[in-house]
Amino acid sequence: MSTSIATTSHPSHRSAEAPEEGNDFNRRVIAQFRANGGVVGGPLAGHPLLLLTTTGAKSGLPRTTPACYLADEDGRFAVFPSNGGAPTPPAWYRNLTVHPEVTVEVGTRTFRARATEATGAPRDRLWDRQVAADPQFATFQARAGRLIPVIVLTPLGDPA
Repeated sequence: MSTSIATTSHPSHRSAEAPEEGNDFNRRVIAQFRANGGVVGGPLAGHPLLLLTTTGAKSGLPRTTPACYLADEDGRFAVFPSNGGAPTPPAWYRNLTVHPEVTVEVGTRTFRARATEATGAPRDRLWDRQVAADPQFATFQARAGRLIPVIVLTPLGDPA
């Protein structure tokens, strides 16, 4: 796997990774993102943000959550299920491990993608770039008591 993910700085607020669509903050961010072509205000203003729609691992229902990302020149996106440093990953991580085909919204673009977990040296390089872009991720890692995964979203040929 090529690891040429370009670093862009962004926050990872636990509220942006909390239960998908299940809290008022996420619902507001999702609505604002869709109404403004991917632009949001508040604590996530000015930071790369995408909407990730997974299929519920148990329910089979679509679940959408905002996630901060790194993008590369090949059109891939890396996301980091930190859950704000909680000991368990966010539900969207479990969902995409069961159903790796997801829908991604970036700006005004919507597309299907396949989620894969980066491991070993590629994972470490992406993680290091993320921490350089947003040092808060180092705090999340220290608090989590687990290795925070790095997920690469590779667009599929078909539009969503």
